[in-house]
Amino acid sequence: MTAPGTAPDTDTPASTPRSSRRVRHWLAGAGVTALAAVLGLTLAVRGGATPACAAPPTGNAVHKVEASFYDAGRSGGNCSFPGPPADRLYVALGSAPYSGSAACGSYLEVSGPKGTVRVMVMDRCGGCGTSKIDLSTEAFSRIADRSQGIASVTYRAVVNPPLDGGLTFRMKGGASKYWFAVQVGNHGNPLHSVEAKGPAGGFRTAARQSDNHWTIEGGLGPGPYSIRVTDVYGRQATATGIRMVTKQVQRSTATLASASPTPSSSPSTPPSPTVAPAPTPTESVAPTATVEALAGAARLDRPRC
Repeated sequence: MTAPGTAPDTDTPASTPRSSRRVRHWLAGAGVTALAAVLGLTLAVRGGATPACAAPPTGNAVHKVEASFYDAGRSGGNCSFPGPPADRLYVALGSAPYSGSAACGSYLEVSGPKGTVRVMVMDRCGGCGTSKIDLSTEAFSRIADRSQGIASVTYRAVVNPPLDGGLTFRMKGGASKYWFAVQVGNHGNPLHSVEAKGPAGGFRTAARQSDNHWTIEGGLGPGPYSIRVTDVYGRQATATGIRMVTKQVQRSTATLASASPTPSSSPSTPPSPTVAPAPTPTESVAPTATVEALAGAARLDRPRC
């Protein structure tokens, strides 16, 4: 048997030493390339880069995993929310399902030994992979005994979850008329795209960032802005009158989700806008909103694997 990386003696005549060296160099180069690829993958995973084929949970697929629990305190997690949801029912996903913040603000139904709980995706769990999730302490307590530490659970996406109020918008600190950066909240389904425009010009597509903000380089002027949001099922809503006021939640009457358990199989008549709750001192109301269901249950951004 020939040792790896060495050409067999019978295949390499003594008169062709350069060929032998080329074979050895080629094999050595292939080994270095493979090692570099492995190291690159490891560094990407450790560095929090979005893995290939990453996608947030959608549709009716059921995932069987293990669940642990943690307490985020007052933090809004890697999704950069102002804080955890009021009911403190949230979850952190591994890098692939977190999908570079694409899962932020969506909901999962998690079932364990003691029952089922609905949780909002708020965080990324660096060590979870695809076989584990990290629930808030409050959420874990509803589906398993905390003394277990880890429990076997299943989860699936909550498609088109019912929510209170409409979409919210929060300009990132440092945003200005020269650099547009907004966070969209209270959308329910994972988002496919965000577009925005100022008083002049057409809609421009924003780029999703890993901290759950959508940015447009060069900015859109001083505002106010119209922001068009589309989820992964094709439902679309447009809110107008969004102002360039950083770090404040601006509420609108536009909504992507409804009380129906699944998205419509065909375009439907736009529902009447809901009345947004009265704003708190740090919130303002966008004056108008439009809503449209564009497509059925097929996802718009299926991963290419």
